[in-house]
Amino acid sequence: MSASTARHRDVPLGGSLSANFTTRSDGVTLVTSTEPLGAYPPRLTDRLLHWAAVEPDHTLAAKRHQGGEWRRISYAQALHSARCIAQALIDMKLSADRPVACLSDNDLEQLLLSLGAMLAGVPFAPISAAYSTVSQDYGKLKHILGALTPGLVFASSASAYGRAIVATVPADVTVVLSSGNIEGRKTLSFDDLLATVHTAQVDEAHAKVGPDTIAKFLFTSGSTQMPKGVINTQRMLCANQQMILQCFPSLGKVRPVLVDWLPWSHTFGGNHNVGLTIYNGGTLYIDEGKPTPALIGETLRNLREIAPTVYFNVPKGFEEIANALETDAALRDSFFSRVKMLFFAGAGLSQPVWDKLDRMAELACGERIRMLTGLGMTETAPFAICANGPEVRAGYIGLPAPGMTLKLVPVDGKLEVRYKGPNVTPGYWRAPEQTAEAFDADGYYASGDALKYIDPQHPDKGFAFDGRIAEDFKLATGTFVSVGPLRARVIAAGAPCVQDVVVAGINRNEVGLLIFPVLGACRELASVAPNTPTLDVVGAPAVRQFFQELADSLYRSGTGSATRVARSIVLVDAPSIDCGEITDKGSINQRAVLLHRDALVEHLFAGGDDSIVLPRV
Repeated sequence: MSASTARHRDVPLGGSLSANFTTRSDGVTLVTSTEPLGAYPPRLTDRLLHWAAVEPDHTLAAKRHQGGEWRRISYAQALHSARCIAQALIDMKLSADRPVACLSDNDLEQLLLSLGAMLAGVPFAPISAAYSTVSQDYGKLKHILGALTPGLVFASSASAYGRAIVATVPADVTVVLSSGNIEGRKTLSFDDLLATVHTAQVDEAHAKVGPDTIAKFLFTSGSTQMPKGVINTQRMLCANQQMILQCFPSLGKVRPVLVDWLPWSHTFGGNHNVGLTIYNGGTLYIDEGKPTPALIGETLRNLREIAPTVYFNVPKGFEEIANALETDAALRDSFFSRVKMLFFAGAGLSQPVWDKLDRMAELACGERIRMLTGLGMTETAPFAICANGPEVRAGYIGLPAPGMTLKLVPVDGKLEVRYKGPNVTPGYWRAPEQTAEAFDADGYYASGDALKYIDPQHPDKGFAFDGRIAEDFKLATGTFVSVGPLRARVIAAGAPCVQDVVVAGINRNEVGLLIFPVLGACRELASVAPNTPTLDVVGAPAVRQFFQELADSLYRSGTGSATRVARSIVLVDAPSIDCGEITDKGSINQRAVLLHRDALVEHLFAGGDDSIVLPRV
């Protein structure tokens, strides 16, 4: 069945987005959505109150208890618990200057704490769990807590987070734990919060919460700088959910069911998916899996048991699931039984993975499931640009969502996209200089992302992502290297053994690559034992041959110095979270890797004969 004749499962989508294009004399183009943004509530918690009143027993969220049966919380239970927690926070006199900081991974307790904080008008800050559990120096955690000055720090367990708390949380800050105790430190249990008797003070506090009230702080991943605290207001959260609903009206017709692992310390999981669930009265099944060889099995287990109505993931997650669908009929039958649409963000999805998902859907149910996407960022809450039309392909991101205006500014031969809309942050917390630098004279947020027209003669067809401008660089010849498209091409060509790549070559004569391998696939290719050292795996003849053939192919397929890969090196050390090389979503930071591995870059371009260096033949 060809793409032109394949039937897609019926799903109510908003009309294909359209926009007005106005080009100024200075070359700047303003792109404004023609669809007005509908009304939205002043607070996300208004939707919690609504669903608790009309469907009190409907499950809001669920998570497996110690890996076993699902523990569920209904909308009514969530509201009651949130009221009790709100009262406890009010009694502690917490505020924007003394907010709540959450160190843990996604769990029901953190969800209830965040709802209680919003009822009380107290901002909360979900912090990447990796900063506490993976980091060795706690540098980023110390920086974030210093910027926040929290009045309460929450963690799920003393055993997992106690060491980080002792190292970073001042002694006068209240610590709340779901389980365990920290020796020498007075703590409260989460049950203590739930046991608080709520009073009229909670409703009084909630009545004071408005669209401009700070709901939460989300911290950027940080690369060469420390993470910045992005202010997220209630207006941002609610306007963004209304944008999403207008692009995907099916969310308001059938209450969504999500199975989701995406961390709440990031905007995709914490704003987009949690907010979508509450706004539309859905159910969120918290998935403790991740798109890694060690944890993908848990995701697959959950998807065999819980059939989502809409499924969100990053491209790596879809790749892992697509591979599993080929051999697991039970997974195919469950996954495709009622899902109406698939949605990815965070990076580009390769067309081969996309095509495989289409084939698996046709095999399971005789029709394809629409794959949709867009572009946004933490500073836009995150939804800003959406591709919801019938001809979405790899690389497409669409047009501005209802209520959005884009400003396209020529920068070094590319078009930087800048944003204005009710979902855009007012700035960074306690960072006035960084806030001022982020907005231009017209009040648009400067994203640093580049777009290009799918068809310059027909701009209404929308945009494709054209990489991060800050990642692009010039060769010694003065030729610009566009990192984003080149990186996507290499990852697609290097499947299944390439996890990610970093493009090097600034002020050099040619382009080089630093390759992070998929060690599981490399071990399989090398036919070695699971405990074989990484260097021996990468240096195995079959693996070396694979990467040599990849390097030769990339060189031959290049059309010029900016796209012709002249040499590559396969890395044996995993990316470091302490150095900002990777986020807990698995996104690689190009600049941080180049900064912290400058010696390897020098080695790469020196053309040594080490077995992990693969110069062009």
